[in-house]
Amino acid sequence: MPVRVHHIAAMLALMLAGFALGGCSSINEKLSSGMGDYLPQWAGGLPAGVPPRRGTPEYDAYMKEQERKRLEPAANANAAAPASSPQSLDPVH
Repeated sequence: MPVRVHHIAAMLALMLAGFALGGCSSINEKLSSGMGDYLPQWAGGLPAGVPPRRGTPEYDAYMKEQERKRLEPAANANAAAPASSPQSLDPVH
């Protein structure tokens, strides 16, 4: 069976498509780690209140704040939250 030009062209086209798809996977791996930060939550992004990523200056400030809150005495934390009395609650029907 002789090799024809259109056979070679078809094989080259399939090989090119395979290489292109292989390259997309390595690019998507690098891009997908940061894209969630820019998408809104309804489109699959990060929800509100998520701590910053490690290795950023915002993460260091967040961790310092968390450590400060952890070392704060429990009396100060309880005084900051207003206590509600049981008489002020409405009955549930």
